[in-house]
Amino acid sequence: MAVSAADVKKLRETTGAPMLDCKNALEQHGGDVEKAVEWLKEKGLAKAAKKAERAATEGRVEVYVHLGNRVAVMAEINCETDFVAKTEAFQTFAHEVALHIAMANPKYLDVADIPPAEVEAAQAGFRDQAVADGKPAAIADKVAEGRMEKFYQEMCLLRQPFVKDEEKTIRQLLTDAIAAIGENIVIRRFIRYELGNQ
Repeated sequence: MAVSAADVKKLRETTGAPMLDCKNALEQHGGDVEKAVEWLKEKGLAKAAKKAERAATEGRVEVYVHLGNRVAVMAEINCETDFVAKTEAFQTFAHEVALHIAMANPKYLDVADIPPAEVEAAQAGFRDQAVADGKPAAIADKVAEGRMEKFYQEMCLLRQPFVKDEEKTIRQLLTDAIAAIGENIVIRRFIRYELGNQ
C-alpha cells in the first residue's frame, strides 16, 4: 500500500523515528497509524540498548512549576539531534520526568551518584536495626540488603516507580522513550526547589 508523504511526516513528528522506518511501518500496517506506532516502539526497544553509547548533546532544559508555585523543577534532558529535541514526543517525555521529580522528590539520578558515606551509613543503620529486632548477624545482613533496595528506590530517580504508572520505573520510561523516538536520550541532571526547604 502506498502511503502519503504527509502521513509519513506526521508519524515522524509524533514518534521521532527515522523517515524510512515511518514509511515502512505505515506500509506494513496498511496506513494504520496506531499499529505503525506500536511496531516502531517494538523495533525501537531492540535498538534502545545499542543507542545508549551514542553521544546525546542536544535536548532541552525542562522547567516544571507545580500548582500553587510551591514546588519547581529544572531538568536537563539530552538527545542526539536538535530535530528530535523539538518533537512533541521528546518534549512530552521531558515534561513527564520533570513532573515526576516534583512529585517524588528524588535526591540523586542513580545509585552511583549517592556519596559512599551515605550508602555506608544507611547500610549500617539497616543492619543495626535488624540486629536490634533480634535477627542473627547473617540474617541481619540479608535484611539490610533488602532495605537498601528500597532506599535506592526512594533516593534515585531512575529506580523510582513513575508517579503516573507505578508499573514502570523512570528507567523503563526512559527506555520506552528511546525505543519510540529512535535516539539515545539521557536524563543528565535535575534540581528541585520546594518553598521553605533547603
